Amino acid sequence: MILDNIHNHYEKLVFEAIQRRLATDGEGEPLAEGALEDIACLALNHLPTRYVRHSVDLVFYLTPDEQASMERQVAAAVAEAFEQVRSHPHAD
Repeated sequence: MILDNIHNHYEKLVFEAIQRRLATDGEGEPLAEGALEDIACLALNHLPTRYVRHSVDLVFYLTPDEQASMERQVAAAVAEAFEQVRSHPHAD
């Protein structure tokens, strides 16, 4: 479909930030099943949307300050989402 190429650029940034966080947390407190999806959703809900066809198109037009600002926003949203999910686990 023609719209298959459109995505929210913040999704990629959030997924990468979650992976970095998991790599640095090491063998910390294990997460419940489905927690990563919850973390991603919570973080994305605290960020603006930035729909693009290709992420490289957006990055090309951003200034270094704008890129740094986006990274800081993502890091803060992901950290808050991890804290929220860990402090309120599902009772499945």
